[in-house]
Amino acid sequence: MAPLPNWHPESLTARLPFLRRRNLLLAATRAFFAARGYTEVETPYAVTAPGEEVHLAAFATERIGPDGARTPLWLHTSPEFAMKRLLVAGAGPIFQIARVWRNGEGSARHAAEFTMLEWYRPGASMDELIAETAAFLRAVLPPVVTSQGVTTALHTVERLTLAEAFARHMCADLLATAGDAAALAAAAGARLRAGETWEDLFFRLLLAHVEPHLGQAHPTFLTHWPAAQAALARRDPADPRVAERFELFVCGMELANAFVELTDAAEQRARFLEDRARRQALYGAAGWPLDEDFLAAMSHGMPPAAGIALGFDRLAMIASGADRVDQVQWLPEAREARP
Repeated sequence: MAPLPNWHPESLTARLPFLRRRNLLLAATRAFFAARGYTEVETPYAVTAPGEEVHLAAFATERIGPDGARTPLWLHTSPEFAMKRLLVAGAGPIFQIARVWRNGEGSARHAAEFTMLEWYRPGASMDELIAETAAFLRAVLPPVVTSQGVTTALHTVERLTLAEAFARHMCADLLATAGDAAALAAAAGARLRAGETWEDLFFRLLLAHVEPHLGQAHPTFLTHWPAAQAALARRDPADPRVAERFELFVCGMELANAFVELTDAAEQRARFLEDRARRQALYGAAGWPLDEDFLAAMSHGMPPAAGIALGFDRLAMIASGADRVDQVQWLPEAREARP
């Protein structure tokens, strides 16, 4: 039998307990950041350049001016670049609860249109951002949460570097093999596929053999990513092979991605150009120009800061005990379109 349409009274009735919990979560989130001196901001959703992340696809649109002039625009995949412009302008600690769009996505945990919570604190270190993120979870969630059959207790957290995670779950020295796909395959006891790059193999092993162990009994902060996998993060001054990036896992789900932000405009430009070249090789030209305005803002002087992007729909799943993202959305995409 086909699922009921999302407007059907029975369909909404089934979602309402999850949606009411989502609304409480929204209020608690705003209260948490207000108490810590953050300012809530809103930035444009339609932008001239949606980002340079290699594997994200954006939705295209256009603006028609009063004179009929047409300007290509894109729905942003994250408010990150806009919020960093505000940091340059002196906005101080800021947060945003924003709608974002990522084309080609859809599953029990993914939607092409969803809500992102992002916050940035000037001067914060990675340790301070991890502590604040853990405090946020404890402030807005019950002490023990369950989603998709995984129960996680929040009273303690696990911190694990990626190198430690690969050593524990793959018996492989990740950093010693950086850039050498054959060496990583040999260390991990994996078969290297035809045409597979080191990055391809890294993510295949991460998804299949490392992530299933994370965020189970307690939240896991997976830290210190190889520098090539953290295009917007600062390199660790103590070990330039890695960047000050972490991902957060709760109830077995990736919930957030965070950086101690890169503030060097020249290095940022070089990373953007490298990512654009990789995207073009894999998927064709981006279709949008390099974000020169963002790079100009960085050149003007972005303050040292740490920032995090957290999937609010997934947080609502965890808060409410939902097993699918469409259960925590007021008018979700048709379920038959989801794998």
